[in-house]
Amino acid sequence: MRLSDHLAVPYVAVVYSVERPDGSWWRRAEYPELPGCAAEAPSAEDAMELLEDERVRLIVAAHARGEEVPVPRPPLRVVSGLSGRPLREIVREAERTAAPPE
Repeated sequence: MRLSDHLAVPYVAVVYSVERPDGSWWRRAEYPELPGCAAEAPSAEDAMELLEDERVRLIVAAHARGEEVPVPRPPLRVVSGLSGRPLREIVREAERTAAPPE
């Protein structure tokens, strides 16, 4: 499967509130179908933006290492990013920071 196909897989997002050690409440967003993909922020919107960046980073890194990426459902034909940032920008950033293949 091509990297673009992996990036077009629609994962189900879950967002909920978590209490931090200091007593403040933050929002945690995660893609349960993509192990290790989670983010926390003061607002749900910020958590979702961070989550989308993490999703792309994890998929790009796994693909670069030749690892299998979970595909719970077929890729979408048209991809729109949740963060509002252009997907190409997020992918370029993820590719720059992805671990090289071992």
